[in-house]
Amino acid sequence: MIELYQFEISSYAEKVRFILDYKGLEYKKVEVTPAIGQVEVFQMSGQRQVPVLKDDGTVVADSTAIAEYLDRKYSDKPVIPHGKLRGQVMIMEQWADEIFGMNARKGLLTSMTQNPSFRSALLPSATPDMLKSWVGSLPSFDFLGNLGSPIGLSTDKFKDDIRQNLSWLCSILSEQPYLTGDQPTLADFSVAALSMYIKFPTGNYIDVPESVKGQGVPGIADNELYETFWTWRDKLYSDFRQTSIPTARPSADSGRPTSISID
Repeated sequence: MIELYQFEISSYAEKVRFILDYKGLEYKKVEVTPAIGQVEVFQMSGQRQVPVLKDDGTVVADSTAIAEYLDRKYSDKPVIPHGKLRGQVMIMEQWADEIFGMNARKGLLTSMTQNPSFRSALLPSATPDMLKSWVGSLPSFDFLGNLGSPIGLSTDKFKDDIRQNLSWLCSILSEQPYLTGDQPTLADFSVAALSMYIKFPTGNYIDVPESVKGQGVPGIADNELYETFWTWRDKLYSDFRQTSIPTARPSADSGRPTSISID
């Protein structure tokens, strides 16, 4: 069976989960313990980042490389088309990874620093209750605002960037069902996955607390100006993402990272 080594709330892992579900492939999620568990990921793949896909004896790192591998090995329902459209899809995926995704991560950071309950809800499930309570009791802090704008991280600037990004996407989606035409592609799954830090999807797609689902960056996640985008994303989830895929986790008693067998 295909194994996906991941962090559950990694938007790049979510991109791969979208592709696997769209293709109807059976897979097992393996949650990697941050830091110490990533050493084992490095032993397997040669790098420490997730997602990493293991398919029989083949190991593939990086979400884009995984998408290309899955299209080669499992050619039904390709996510990367041929010809001119391939270029359009890959350019949009790169934009999503490097610009849209970066703005979304800043959005998640702001949500966590300004909302104590949101911050504590996203701690790993194995976090002791005492630590969760302490993290939740910390005062709100405008991290990006206090860093200031000289390094390009001001709250107002990145929120304006997200608004602009979503406005562009709404313009495209107001005239066609998917970002590059009439069929879903890697561009759609990339943008949908990377948007989860701006607003987490509802439903049992991602293993996060119920209190977090449907929540996100204030003033953007709940702004009706971007309803076209969120309606499109909700439909993409309901049409193509599977729910309740089990996750293999380290034992709560062992204190050890997820074990990764290397063929």
